Amino acid sequence: MSAMLPVPADTAPRLAAVLGSSMASIQGAENALGLPPASAAVVVLVDGLGASNIQARSGHARFLAARMAKRDVIRTVFPSTTAAAIATFATGRAPGEHGLVGYRVLDAAHDRLVNQLNGWDAGMRPETWQRVPTLFETMGEAGIRGYAIGSSRYADSGFTHAVLRGAEYRPAASIADRFAEAERIVASGERAVVYLYIPELDQAAHAHGWESDRWLALLEGVDAELAAFERRMPRGAGLIVTADHGVIDVPAHRHVFIDAKPELLDGVRHVGGEPRCLSLYLEPGLDSSARVELVERWRSAEGHRAWVLSRDEAIDAGLYGPVDTEVRSRIGDIIIAARAGIAYYDRREANHQAEAMIGQHGSLSDEETRVPLIRGGVFSRN
Repeated sequence: MSAMLPVPADTAPRLAAVLGSSMASIQGAENALGLPPASAAVVVLVDGLGASNIQARSGHARFLAARMAKRDVIRTVFPSTTAAAIATFATGRAPGEHGLVGYRVLDAAHDRLVNQLNGWDAGMRPETWQRVPTLFETMGEAGIRGYAIGSSRYADSGFTHAVLRGAEYRPAASIADRFAEAERIVASGERAVVYLYIPELDQAAHAHGWESDRWLALLEGVDAELAAFERRMPRGAGLIVTADHGVIDVPAHRHVFIDAKPELLDGVRHVGGEPRCLSLYLEPGLDSSARVELVERWRSAEGHRAWVLSRDEAIDAGLYGPVDTEVRSRIGDIIIAARAGIAYYDRREANHQAEAMIGQHGSLSDEETRVPLIRGGVFSRN
């Protein structure tokens, strides 16, 4: 293995525990996060808001920073990307179990790469590709209402059908509108878990960088909305604020073009994943010695600034959690996870829009994998 992996094999809380613990709090049951009993729970997931991002801009996020004590930082999944992380959040299961193991992954049955966020079609049905029941479905069986609040454009998406089935989707255009809808639900007095999704910071980070004025203004707005929402919550309701991943900025001069070294692509059929975490899928006929040689070639070229692992090494290291046989082929034969502040691109791709992105994520760094677990309402009293 090219370098020691940074994610410890410990029992620290993970993103997988958040929604299930919130549900358990309404049942008055013990839970992984130690949440006390609550009449209702609101879980706000701010896409792309890592613990390091909050710490670095604490003066602009006083509510979030003040609440983010040492214990209120958890780990997201690998790869640290939205499709894998939100699926884990919504199911309580690892990517190797639910099956969404990255951004662009191999659909072996059709010999193609598929986008796990917006590439759903008849050949990749969300009802079966995401393989496990959601926690929202479990809530319904327990007599707890599950709600998801987000933009109307996500209401009927394949990804929503894959990971939010069992929840009643409530569309709301602005961040303020989403909090207003959450307030209406918890004020009704019903036993409910409300999932509120905020993608705007991640979108701004990709387009402008998380160190931009645009991102900072959005952070201030989200922080103010959260503080005001907590003040309006019923006394017995709990609030959790978390994220799917953090973000780092990668300027254009830190781009690495893998097509510049053809020897690294000899035997590679598909280049999947995303810029900070490539998944290479090899030609099916490539023999084992050639596969081992290609892994070593990547380690020699990129091991000084990336973790380079074979599929077996990544699985054995537990990066994807338990991996079902059906999911195994979706994981790259070779994984290249950026360790330095770089992003990998393949200029043979027809679409070069991704090269314009500044904010990036997907790899194993602390900046990408440490996310907040901020407690409010009745949850802050424990």
